[in-house]
Amino acid sequence: MLEPAVESRPWDEQLAHDDASFREQLAYVLERSPFYREKLADTEPDGLAEIAQLPLTDKQELRATVTRDNPIGTHLCAEAADLVRIYSTSGTTGTPSYVPLTATDLESWIAGSARSYAGSGVSAGQRIVSTYTAGPFAAGAALASFERIGLVHIPVGIGNTERLMRAIELLRPGAIVLTPSYAEYLLEWAGERGVDLHGSTVERVLVAGEPGGGERSFRAKLEDGWGAKVTEAMGIGDIGVSLWGECEEQDGMHLGARGFVHAELIDPETGRAVELADGATGELVLTHLRHRAAPLVRFRTRDHVHMRTSPCPCGRTGPRIRCIGRTDDMLIVRGVNVFPSAIREVVTAFAPAVSGHVVVRPQAPGVKQDPPLPICVELARDGGADASLAAAIRERIRDVLVVQTRVDLVPWGSLRRSEYKSTLVER
Repeated sequence: MLEPAVESRPWDEQLAHDDASFREQLAYVLERSPFYREKLADTEPDGLAEIAQLPLTDKQELRATVTRDNPIGTHLCAEAADLVRIYSTSGTTGTPSYVPLTATDLESWIAGSARSYAGSGVSAGQRIVSTYTAGPFAAGAALASFERIGLVHIPVGIGNTERLMRAIELLRPGAIVLTPSYAEYLLEWAGERGVDLHGSTVERVLVAGEPGGGERSFRAKLEDGWGAKVTEAMGIGDIGVSLWGECEEQDGMHLGARGFVHAELIDPETGRAVELADGATGELVLTHLRHRAAPLVRFRTRDHVHMRTSPCPCGRTGPRIRCIGRTDDMLIVRGVNVFPSAIREVVTAFAPAVSGHVVVRPQAPGVKQDPPLPICVELARDGGADASLAAAIRERIRDVLVVQTRVDLVPWGSLRRSEYKSTLVER
């Protein structure tokens, strides 16, 4: 552990610390934020125990307050002179949002991210090569966490695979950090050129940026190809980078940002609170506890997660999560919720007959779809379109996810690869 006194603190004790922080944070927000003064005018929660009484915050609400004179929004609390950095989100779900930070906000981001990544087993003195850009996106702040851990950081960035492979060959890093999609793409790139990634010095593959790293079949594919242990981390641009990080037990991501962020679960359809019990699922909702620039209260992340609260052998306390998928991508087929990432996990188990690349192509606008749901499944290299394979995949999806699909097998290379994030739904 990077900070044992914090990471192994009994969870009840942590919640007591967080309750005090939340009360101060709420008072700060009500004093300085026009957005929250109006939104929370009729509520008086008694600490974290009653936080569910507060309304949820949606990204669209924040965007609606943006003007030319205030491009951040009316949830901004800090003075311009107190800001040290302004990031933007990637705009995956629409127009990018600006995320300002004060010096203490930036320190909280780095501290939480360092705990998250250190949990994967990387340690001071080890070399790590990164593929995240340090440009406008919030993910760039995570790079400073490597220095905090004491790693020898080799930044390569996005879009230059040959440079990345050369760095792995010549500089012999023990770890690499990248998106799951790029980790998969590199296996194909290396295979086509006779590069032995399995025999490289990389022993740990740290994936983040999108769901997938925790899918059992997909993870097994990456670990087999890289000859390395795969762990994942997760952040939310509006809240913080690498908030959650998986330890070597590979049984869910621990809250590295404990003390800085409070986590809840809600039912994504009703908005009602879901108890943080072992095995619970729901949409992740986060609240800043010690943020100054543009703090958020009960922010809907749109990430659908599975919660674990049982003790972890690593000694870290508190809840840990596995991201199932984004509620934005979720489809409903005759009352059944379907996540594209879950479809990919089922399909990947059919390797080596398939490449593992899938695309869901809904026929109707909106979330609700009539069966069968069309899915394109890419065959393995030199694979043939076998009707029995398509039938087997269709039956497995029906058995596991309880949804009827139409499986179309397409040739190797038909579906687009990505050096960043994959698109699993195409309309």
